[in-house]
Amino acid sequence: MAKKKFTPDEIKHLEFIQDVVSRTNSNSFQMKGWMVAIVSALLAIFADRQNDLYVLVALIPTFIFWGLDAYYLQQERKFRGVYNDVAGLSKSSKEIQPFAMPIHQYTEDSYSYWNVFGSRTIILLYLPVVLILLGIYFFL
Repeated sequence: MAKKKFTPDEIKHLEFIQDVVSRTNSNSFQMKGWMVAIVSALLAIFADRQNDLYVLVALIPTFIFWGLDAYYLQQERKFRGVYNDVAGLSKSSKEIQPFAMPIHQYTEDSYSYWNVFGSRTIILLYLPVVLILLGIYFFL
């Protein structure tokens, strides 16, 4: 199988898509950092004041950032789908116009919000935080 030769326009298109993937990945990373910082601050206040309400309030930003992080990961997956189709890496590539980024075409299971919300990369961070907060609330 011969390697495909990309035109300069195709290379630029792939670079644009990769830039978007990088930005969404960066946003996802920031969501994790903000969640940890806010929950840590609320737990520090809880430790100082011994008011269980702060533990419950910490659940709110946890779920908000879980949802936002899932959204950014979903967008990243969609743009990776576009990238794979433009690069000809998909088994059943969609036709992508030059410099188009039609993420609305990517609605299959792996691109769905709820699939991403429960994905391993997301759940391994947020679910333990939720369980720890509930453990602190109910057992301390």
